[in-house]
Amino acid sequence: MKLPYLALAFHLGCATVSLAQKTAPAAQDTAFQQRSGIVFPEKLNQQQVENLAVLGRVWGFVKYYHPAVAAGNFNMDAELFRVLPAVLAAPNEPARSEVLRGWVTKFGEVPKCKTCKELPADKVRLQPDLAWLSDKKQLSDALSTQLIYLRQNRNQGEHYYVSTAPRVENPVFQHEASYGRAALPDAGLRLLALYRFWNMVDYFFPYRYAIGEDWQQVLPEFIPKLTSSSTAEQYRLSLQALIARIHDSHAGIYEDEVLNEYKGNLYAPVRLRFVENQAVVTDYYNAVLGKESGLQPGDVVVQIGGVPVPELVKKWQPLVPASNEPAQLRDIAKLLLRGHTEKVPVVVRRDGKEFPLIITRYEGTKLNLKMDWGTPDAEASPWRLLPGNIGYLALGTIKKSKLPEVMRAAKETKGLIIDIRNYPAEFVVLPLSQYLVRKSTPFAFLSRPDVTYPGQFPVKQPEYVRSGIGQFCPGKVVILVSEISQSQAEFTTMALRTAPNATVIGSTTAGADGDVSTIVLPGGVSTWITGLGVYYPDGRETQRIGIVPDIEVKPTIQGIKEGRDEVLERAVQLIETAG
Repeated sequence: MKLPYLALAFHLGCATVSLAQKTAPAAQDTAFQQRSGIVFPEKLNQQQVENLAVLGRVWGFVKYYHPAVAAGNFNMDAELFRVLPAVLAAPNEPARSEVLRGWVTKFGEVPKCKTCKELPADKVRLQPDLAWLSDKKQLSDALSTQLIYLRQNRNQGEHYYVSTAPRVENPVFQHEASYGRAALPDAGLRLLALYRFWNMVDYFFPYRYAIGEDWQQVLPEFIPKLTSSSTAEQYRLSLQALIARIHDSHAGIYEDEVLNEYKGNLYAPVRLRFVENQAVVTDYYNAVLGKESGLQPGDVVVQIGGVPVPELVKKWQPLVPASNEPAQLRDIAKLLLRGHTEKVPVVVRRDGKEFPLIITRYEGTKLNLKMDWGTPDAEASPWRLLPGNIGYLALGTIKKSKLPEVMRAAKETKGLIIDIRNYPAEFVVLPLSQYLVRKSTPFAFLSRPDVTYPGQFPVKQPEYVRSGIGQFCPGKVVILVSEISQSQAEFTTMALRTAPNATVIGSTTAGADGDVSTIVLPGGVSTWITGLGVYYPDGRETQRIGIVPDIEVKPTIQGIKEGRDEVLERAVQLIETAG
């Protein structure tokens, strides 16, 4: 939480631990550099799907728990492909368990662990999901005993495949081959993608319990989907649907040429947002091209390409990862007018009347698409004085070096509005909050992964905001949020609302709070997950729920049409009437 969330994703790519320099002969296995050689039947039967589901669980468990694997002595991708054919061919549970028991044995004897222990329940936010180790339908008594022993005598210390980021401590997944030369990896690599992502979520996603369904059952559901994907597009859509099932606004597949082509590389010059449950034009990505489109702020887009907007929303919902509905509609809105053709017919409602238009789409380089994150002008000053001697501070362009100057000016105002309907340009939680609180105040506590007990997330000491001596800003503070407020924006809101004179106004935020961890999948596919759990001091959730405002104010179609910022207006009114 000490670094900006999105910047951290790129910072982690360079993160190293001592094991990263280790050269282990088995870990350098070149037999499966670009393809697995695995071929599956055209249609898997129920026994085969069950076999592969159990294999995926056992493989991930051994990968993260076995001391010899943690030492870097085995290439777990190669080991998977070696055992997979025998597991797939097993006619029943006893035969499957016998194959797996022999496979686990080959990793070597596991010594007794003298430091392995269970933490008290009140010190742990999330426990490993390992009930399946005792499931006799999945494992024989002998295999179950073998794996339970491994749990009790698991690896302690550094791990070849996972570490935690310095200071922040979210998971860093390392030594994971991308197999990036093929747009469509072969069937074995596609199954590896499922196993890799599923196990990373199972052991290192702090909000696994908040997914809303049994994650164990998602694994067998996606086995036939991944193994049968016959095109690069099908493969990525299957992965996107899998990733969407964790309901995390940080997740998704990013900067992928195949998916970009599927979505379309041309964009309308107008920005859409769901307002009053309708797709509404709110502003322009390019002022000139936007006006030339014939669309105006406040217009409701009813149909696109002959398809009603509700049907398009339904199409995109399974493919758009999001923690809650406002965040999902935010992201779906960005896709609605995107496409492949230069022209697209739409039906628009304006002043109660519907009429058709033909919209021209453009390459993204001609448009300011970054304004989707609440900052139309990245060079704009974050500070201005509103009528009535009210200060306004937008965090989308904030610089820590400018804070002393800004807060000196804010101290002379009647009140301060802090706009976090954006992604903060810099991490200002501590330097900004010191002006707003009189004493050290807890605002959040975190749960972080335990590499020595994968799946467990211990609770750490609370995070505090601390007052700066002689710098207190005594006026009314109003914090503005919306569905655009995500991650660092949500964490910042949690800190600033501890000020005794603070009020949060707006609508529910995106519900994805905690530093991100990068996951690389076969085919060079990259995604993120939230890697830290973030909670209020009293234990209340932020993930999926978001920051719930003290006063709910949402834009209206009429307000957009009139060019008003109704959330800001309400904030000004609150300060003016505060006395």
